[in-house]
Amino acid sequence: MSGTFQVVMGERGRLVVPAELRERLHLEAGTVLILLETPQGVVLATREQIKQLVRGQLEGTNIVAELLADRRRQAAAEDAA
Repeated sequence: MSGTFQVVMGERGRLVVPAELRERLHLEAGTVLILLETPQGVVLATREQIKQLVRGQLEGTNIVAELLADRRRQAAAEDAA
């Protein structure tokens, strides 16, 4: 069982997901897949996999506190002007 699959882009940019991978991941016709361009290369993932990836990247981050701090800096800059 390998995690690497070679695919060839066909006419009109179509890719075929290998049967072994489709079966392992329970991918069916109509399953939405997302191509994500990263600095390391292109990643093909399901929506759920993308959600997990983003959640992992944001873990430990307090987005609300960062947004409030940014807004306060902007307001202070406007008041100083």
